[in-house]
Amino acid sequence: MKELNALLKEIKGYKTKLHGKDFLLTWEKTTDELKQILAIADLLKMMREKNISAKVFDSGLAVSLFRDNSTRTRFSFASACNLLGLAVQDLDEGKSQIAHGETVRETANMISFLSEVIGIRDDMYLGAGNTYMREVGDALDDGVKQGVLPQRPAVVNLQCDVDHPTQAMADLVLPFIFQLVQQVLDRTAFLKIHISRYGFKVHPAPEYFVQHIVRIIVKVGFRKMKLAQ
Repeated sequence: MKELNALLKEIKGYKTKLHGKDFLLTWEKTTDELKQILAIADLLKMMREKNISAKVFDSGLAVSLFRDNSTRTRFSFASACNLLGLAVQDLDEGKSQIAHGETVRETANMISFLSEVIGIRDDMYLGAGNTYMREVGDALDDGVKQGVLPQRPAVVNLQCDVDHPTQAMADLVLPFIFQLVQQVLDRTAFLKIHISRYGFKVHPAPEYFVQHIVRIIVKVGFRKMKLAQ
């Protein structure tokens, strides 16, 4: 219990404004917000290992919209939602009124009445995925404003055309990632750093791995963060 209490104390110590907010781009979050998310992940893992329930919802939906194939992210999202007490409902656009011309505004509001979160993967076309996620968010804001929705579910980016936040956050907790980033910060020539030296094979696209490291270094700087040790 000492470890759990220590993590709770750490989590409470961060200055964040995550409640009621979407997670669309990793680098839009502050240092404290990224560190708090990782600390909460550690806490949930520890609770799972000690067979302590992490259920915070008695009911509610987590809507899963994948416009591209997925195994790891799809099941990670489903597992996380189940852990918190939410039922996952996949939105198949081919079997919905979207196929008959239903607008983003209509769909976003219809699926959100008893939903706590909407996870979206839309990474097929540059300039489209993240834009679509923000359009969904705007439609939800308007739904709440107009009194259509009793509450606004959060929108989580499960990979778009410019970022893969859940994968980026997962990368941050791996010790060898920290070592790699430290070498970059120490002015080691980036092109001479071979990922294979760490025995790591990036799946499925190494360009995302590089993007995550570079963007987060630019945003927050790992020398001060020390997210993984």
